[in-house]
Amino acid sequence: MNPYVEAARPRTLTAAVAPVIVGTATAATFVAWRALAALIVSVSVQVAVNYANDYFDGVKGVDTEARLGPRRAVASGMISPPAMKRAIRNAFVVTGLAGLALAAATTWWLLAVGALCFLAALGYSGGPKPYASAALGEVFVFVFFGLVATVGSAFVQDEAVTVTAVLAAVPVGLFAVAILIANNLRDIPTDELAGKRTLAVVLGDRGTRHLLTGTIIGAFAFLGVIGLSVGSAWPFLALLAAVPIARPLEDVREGAAGPGLIPVLGGIARTQLAFAVLLTIALVLA
Repeated sequence: MNPYVEAARPRTLTAAVAPVIVGTATAATFVAWRALAALIVSVSVQVAVNYANDYFDGVKGVDTEARLGPRRAVASGMISPPAMKRAIRNAFVVTGLAGLALAAATTWWLLAVGALCFLAALGYSGGPKPYASAALGEVFVFVFFGLVATVGSAFVQDEAVTVTAVLAAVPVGLFAVAILIANNLRDIPTDELAGKRTLAVVLGDRGTRHLLTGTIIGAFAFLGVIGLSVGSAWPFLALLAAVPIARPLEDVREGAAGPGLIPVLGGIARTQLAFAVLLTIALVLA
């Protein structure tokens, strides 16, 4: 696999796709090029975050040979630090161009939102006090890959913030958080050694497993709130996505660890995409 594609961590990019399709479905109008531009923004931001995390953890020595997850490009030597910095810049350029087009078509205030996304992406694992190492990574993911991405995708269609878009953003954000929790659960031993205090490190193995299960259950439970908001039972269609998550949750309860958690992360990502597609269909029907 191309090292830049591998470093983008394509299995986790569902966290960028899900909010766009769900947010677009909550809108009263549909402009195809705006939806595509929103998707480009969302995916390129996540790629930039993944590149930046790979770069900063590589140069800081957080990623070592003891790491249990997929290999990191900078730490393994596949991509040099200067080359990865250029890749981060290029991802941001793509984000900026698509975002500029959306801002020109809607409101220039979107540029401020974009600038905040840039700063948040770099501050996740970079800077003197990266918040991913201060047990705040889940907050970042929920806000930017839940609320901002979902509501923003609806806004570029209707040029308004609606209650339905905000409510639909909650389960989308919770699934994105679940992906991060599964990733950090696997990395607890190596993160502890490197001094990286993720929320998983703070909570410990058992607490993190409970949080992961609760986050996913919470995402499905919130369908009831969405159903009440739109006055329809159609949102419950997304409960069908509970089928592919059954085995990953069983693995979590049974104590899967290390490489055994890699399939769990993939299962959560696939479930998030299935949930988003079904919720999108449900919102359109409702």
